[in-house]
Amino acid sequence: MTTPPRTQEGGAAPRHRSTTRSLLRLWPYVRPVRVRLFSAAGVAVVASCLGLVIPLVLKWMVDGPVADRDPGGVWLGGALLFALGLAEAGLFGLRRWLVARPLASVEASMRASLYRHLQRLPVSFHDRWASGQLLSRATTDLMLLRLFLAFPLTFLVVNGVTILVGFAILLAQQWTLGLVLLVPAVPLMIFCSLFETRYATVARTVQDQTGDLTTVVEEGVLGIRIVKGFGRHRSQARAFRALSERVRATELRKARLLATIWALIMTLPELAIGAALILGTIQVADGDLSAGTLVAFLSTALALRWPVESLGFLLALSQDAATATDRFFEVMDATPADAADRPASVLSRQRGEGGMRFEGVEFRYDDAPADAPPVLRGVDLHIRPGETMALVGATGSGKTTLTALVPRLLEVTRGRITLDGRDITALPRDELRALVAVAFEEPTLFSATAGENVLMGADGADRAALARALKVAQAEFVHALPQGPDTEVGEQGLSLSGGQRQRLALARAVVGAPRFLVLDDPLSALDVHTEARVEAALRQVLATTTALVVAHRPSTVLLADRVALLEDGRIAAVGTHHHLLRDSAAYRSLMSGHDGENDGEEGP
Repeated sequence: MTTPPRTQEGGAAPRHRSTTRSLLRLWPYVRPVRVRLFSAAGVAVVASCLGLVIPLVLKWMVDGPVADRDPGGVWLGGALLFALGLAEAGLFGLRRWLVARPLASVEASMRASLYRHLQRLPVSFHDRWASGQLLSRATTDLMLLRLFLAFPLTFLVVNGVTILVGFAILLAQQWTLGLVLLVPAVPLMIFCSLFETRYATVARTVQDQTGDLTTVVEEGVLGIRIVKGFGRHRSQARAFRALSERVRATELRKARLLATIWALIMTLPELAIGAALILGTIQVADGDLSAGTLVAFLSTALALRWPVESLGFLLALSQDAATATDRFFEVMDATPADAADRPASVLSRQRGEGGMRFEGVEFRYDDAPADAPPVLRGVDLHIRPGETMALVGATGSGKTTLTALVPRLLEVTRGRITLDGRDITALPRDELRALVAVAFEEPTLFSATAGENVLMGADGADRAALARALKVAQAEFVHALPQGPDTEVGEQGLSLSGGQRQRLALARAVVGAPRFLVLDDPLSALDVHTEARVEAALRQVLATTTALVVAHRPSTVLLADRVALLEDGRIAAVGTHHHLLRDSAAYRSLMSGHDGENDGEEGP
């Protein structure tokens, strides 16, 4: 599994691979538009080479009509120059038209692929990665890639061909002057190689820091109530300003590198052109070179200035794109949660073993120290068909982790979980999550309507199912909203109270009448009266399903047929509420709210 990169300030050096190898990974996305992309590059090459014909026309004009004082020839040459300029401009315009729409499609395709892949990655991946890092990869990095494909990629080819053709023309006109212009080539290649290595490190750092900055902005917006409630806006602003200053400092390092290479790339060719001008003037004065040839030579050399001088700029953009590619594929290379699924052929059904069963289940987090004990150890638990099992335990005992294993939000490290005798790792995830509905202690709502948030719990559920689910969850307040169930609840449902959000999350869990129900303390945010009404309605749902309910209140425990006590990652006791009150001091302590320090000597 790929781990999230840290910026250099965090102590980890960014990974670096060659620019070419990185960018070649884009080919599967570029392949569908390759014809238009190659056509655009071909058109640009022709347009650029047309510009090299202009000096040859100038040579003909200077040595011909101008020397012979032929006005007609001058007018003809001027018309020819105008036609060449017009054709060059038209071809460059055609190039832009050819690439605009296809490359927008490439960016959209990559963004869609990234989003689909993020949905398939396990929860443990999202636990480790900052959301801002993922957002920056889906926005800024993909924009950089589109710009690279539209401009630098094409013009690296175009300028390379133009330089080769241009120098061939220069050497053909006067090879001695051509060699003078070739002198800077070796030092330029050395400088560009050094520049690419250093620029790669800085480019990676600044893009990672931008992701960190995005995370800070997102957290500040989503947590605005906490920030304002505790008067922390100044400290948040200071933290944001400090990170912004780090990004600014890295950007300045990046700018200094770019300025240095650009200065070298511009200075060395200018010196070579100056030397060629002096040598060419001497040759004209000695009669060894015609004036027209010198004019054509210098015009060709000047026409090659932009292709040569743009190398630094194009290399910088290419390196930015290579870094963006690496960052994009760091996510795409992460192993999806369903990659390790066993094929359907290994499905097995245990005789007479229905319901939900945990057999020797162990779980530890991937990034936990090797000597750390597992979060869950040897969990054996059987919830019979149609039975409701309450799961209780002290904070940190592993209750939420155990419930997350059932829908495979987390993967069992050892042992197995079966539903009606079928190993959940052998079930397709779509089928598993159609069988199991979940509601978490911290309800998550989306920027959609109240009805859409509830109906997300079951494909194909209709308005009648929505009404039933709202009634069970005592969430009929939805009908009093301005547009009823069609009312937008806002980002994270923050326009609703905590209890309202929790009731909508519970309605989402029961709307599809699932065979298995996993509820993580679903009533914690409700007042006593609402809780009693929800429990009364929920009993009807629990009577027809197999349920595992994390409970902290005695009233929630009473919904269950049996209770399982989880201590230090193990099932310490299983029984009815009344039996455990009689036989387990730890259970009595939990239900009474005492710490249990003096309960160890209590008799049953």
